[in-house]
Amino acid sequence: MEITQEELKAHLMQTSEEFRHLAEQHAEHKKRVMELEAKEHPTPEEQLEEAHLKKLKLQLKDQMSEMLNRAKVTA
Repeated sequence: MEITQEELKAHLMQTSEEFRHLAEQHAEHKKRVMELEAKEHPTPEEQLEEAHLKKLKLQLKDQMSEMLNRAKVTA
């Protein structure tokens, strides 16, 4: 029986401090991006912050995906 992506993610959240840290950072950035997107008239600084945070979120997601793929191979 093959382990699902969600089961693997839950396992890494429990066993990998690095994965947990990446997931926490991703969630924090996601929350801030949502706050910025909710603004009707963001300042130029807020628009830059939003773009920067989206890039950081993508990098974090890529790192987490890489860890999931490595864990899947060894599972």
